[in-house]
Formats: sequence, structure tokens, C-alpha cells
Amino acid sequence: MEVFLSYGLGLFTGLVLFLFFLLRERGGLSRRTRQFRWGKTAMKRAIEYRLSMGPFVVAIGGGTGLSSLLRGLKSFTRNIVAVVTVTDEGGSSGRLREEWGVLPPGDVRNCIVALAENDNALKKLLDFRFDRGGLAGHNLGNLMLLAISEQFGDFRLAVEEMNHLLAIRGRVLPVTTESVVLAAETKDGENIRGELALSERGKDIEKIWLEPGDAKPLPDVLRSIDGADVIVLGPGSLFTSILPNLLIPSVAERLRRCPIPKVYIANLMTQPGETESFSIYDHVKWIASAMGSFPDYVVVNDGSIPAQLLEKYRQEGAEPLFLKKADREEIENMGCVLLKGNFVRVIDDSVVRHDGHALSEIIIRLCRELKED
Repeated sequence: MEVFLSYGLGLFTGLVLFLFFLLRERGGLSRRTRQFRWGKTAMKRAIEYRLSMGPFVVAIGGGTGLSSLLRGLKSFTRNIVAVVTVTDEGGSSGRLREEWGVLPPGDVRNCIVALAENDNALKKLLDFRFDRGGLAGHNLGNLMLLAISEQFGDFRLAVEEMNHLLAIRGRVLPVTTESVVLAAETKDGENIRGELALSERGKDIEKIWLEPGDAKPLPDVLRSIDGADVIVLGPGSLFTSILPNLLIPSVAERLRRCPIPKVYIANLMTQPGETESFSIYDHVKWIASAMGSFPDYVVVNDGSIPAQLLEKYRQEGAEPLFLKKADREEIENMGCVLLKGNFVRVIDDSVVRHDGHALSEIIIRLCRELKED
């Protein structure tokens, strides 16, 4: 009997000790979990503080080029304003503009996604394209902007709401909320109208303008230009992404007057139809013509592009934009400082894009050097 009693007491004591150590271990795990979470929160706050202290960058343009730059910039600063063109006529944006009278949302959507913290997951969701019925060809992001525009009755407010909804690092602004159309005169005196028409006749264009000619920019666009540490033009399609922003008189005037350094990022390749046979200096001349002054800095790529991709692009009518000796002399004679580097990024072994991180590094470094001076 005493043996069973001793055994029972021993078993009971062991169970009590087991439960005691288990609870203590759980408490330790809980403390370690709280410490880990606190560490993550502290790290996140430190990153946010660092980003909040970054330079104020205003990036002007549209299309995939501007989105590539923004994806890189958000790793260095959250003080970003993307000013986006609203002359797109193609694809889903063009259809929504024609059927609903809304400003084309495509370029704005791409920039908002690019500045989101988790841009890969968000891009996959907002880029989802419907393939059946009346929605065929439209993507979810464009329809969201349309829906919010209809709810608020204002495209500007819709864009602001998307900025807040997705908690992006920075801000995206349409350059204007007026319905504007690109127009041009060719060298033989023919007038052409619309982004699609211009993109096919770039080498023939003698003069370019917006209709109406007195379109007003958003006040926040002008305020952003005044408060910037640096203003970046591009990268992006010359006639259809960058110039439309500069063709708004108040924007061009403000850029001319402000002493803030202007940086033009040259494209990696020419574009069939739009900038076919153009040199880097040809691009810079058109920028200067629209803005009324030459940019202070011109960023050009000197990185190599894989031979198989060059051949693919050449078959499509595109050529690499490398700096030639004559270009360098002309650009420097205009007072521009050339900034060179390897800015090539190859995606899926089939597409060449700007390396947004490498571009951002050179822009942030420029801001630091200017601040030190």
C-alpha cells in the first residue's frame, strides 16, 4: 500500500512540475513573441523615419518608364509626387474615356501600384484583365478608378482616394483634370490629332500642342514643383508620356522659373514610329522646346543590352539609344551635365526596362551632393 501511495505522490509531483515548466516555457515563448513583434515594429518605424527624411522628388511622365522609376524611388524616400499625363487613348483607358467621359486611368493606376508597399501582389490584382462579356479588355484597377470617380464625381478625388486606400509611399497626381488631346503639325503642313496618330508619325512632327491650349494644371502640381528638391522628367515615351505634361503652359512656365534642378532620363531604346531614328540629343531638344529651357542634367545608359534582345527589338524597328560623340558635345554645349551608368534591366529574357533602383541611386546621390554644396 505504501508503495502505491509513494508511486501516486511521485506521479502527482511529476505532473505538477511538468505543468509548471510548461507554463513557464509558454510564458517565455510569449515574451519572446512580444519581443520579436516589438523588434519588427521598431524596425518598421526606423525604416519609415528614414524614408520620411528622404529628398522630395517630383517625377513627371507616364507609361511603364515612370512606373519603373517609382518602384526604385520608394526604397529611398516617401516624399514622392508622380505627375502623370492624361492623354492616353489606347486599350482599356481609351475605351473608358470614350464611353464614360472619364480621364484615362491606366498610367495613373500603374504609378499608384508602383508606389504601393507590396506592389507585386497588388499589381497582380489590379492588372487582372477580364476576357469575357462587356468587360473584356478592361482591368480591375481601371474599373476601380472609374467606380470611385463616379462615386465622388471628380477624377482628382478618385486618385486621392486610391492613394489613401492603398497607403502608397508618396502621391500620384494627374497633371490636369481637363479633357485634353494631343495635336501636331507635320513637316509638310499636315495636322494630326490624337495620341495614337502622333505615336506613328513622330519623325514627321514639326510642332506639337495640346487642345485646348489653355488647360490648367492641378494647383497641387504647381505646389509640388515649388517644393521639390529635384524634378525628374521621364523615363517614358517622348511625345505621348513626357511632352504632354510640359505642353500645359503653367507647368512649363513654373519649371522654367524655379531654380530646382531638372533631370531628364533618356530612354533605353527608340520607339518604332514615335522616335524612330532619333538620337539622345533629338530627345533633349524636344524637351527643351516644350519646357522653354534645357534640363540641368541628362541621365543616359551606357550598360550593354543582350545581343539576342537587340536583334528582337531591331526586327520591331527599335534601336538602342547610346550616347554618340556628337550628342555629347551638343548636350554639354547647352549647359547640361551628363550622368552615365548601367540602367538596363532584362525581364523574363524578353523585355528591356530601366532598372528603377539604379536610376534612383543616381538621383538620390545627386540630391545629396547638391545639398552638401
